[in-house]
Amino acid sequence: MIKNTSNYHPTEEEPFMNHRQKAYFRLKLITWKNDILREARDTLETLQEENEKHPDVSDRASSETDKAIELRARDRQRKLISKIDAALQRIKDGTYGYCEETGEKISIKRLDARPIATLSLEAQERHEKREKIYRDE
Repeated sequence: MIKNTSNYHPTEEEPFMNHRQKAYFRLKLITWKNDILREARDTLETLQEENEKHPDVSDRASSETDKAIELRARDRQRKLISKIDAALQRIKDGTYGYCEETGEKISIKRLDARPIATLSLEAQERHEKREKIYRDE
């Protein structure tokens, strides 16, 4: 594991996906996943506590809307957990940090901003452009 993790930050100058970088991204992904799981537990507890009756119809409607929004957010985060798990598996099997489309290295800057990235910035832009073309037709 990384010694003094708070001071280490990967750079483009060091060997790509060396031991320190892999440990850095593994820790970043695990921390992110644990934060999501903690938030999900907090949401469940809050929803269970809020099961009281609202005397006012508008209060009840507002509460139901808030719950629906919160549950949609949690569902998106649930999907994010599977992407985090997939990224952790790629670290394990040595494919983390490489574009699934081109096999090129994904920049450290992009991985730091989006540690679940599977495409290089260029490949992602091509993908989004194709998506837009098909959506506009």
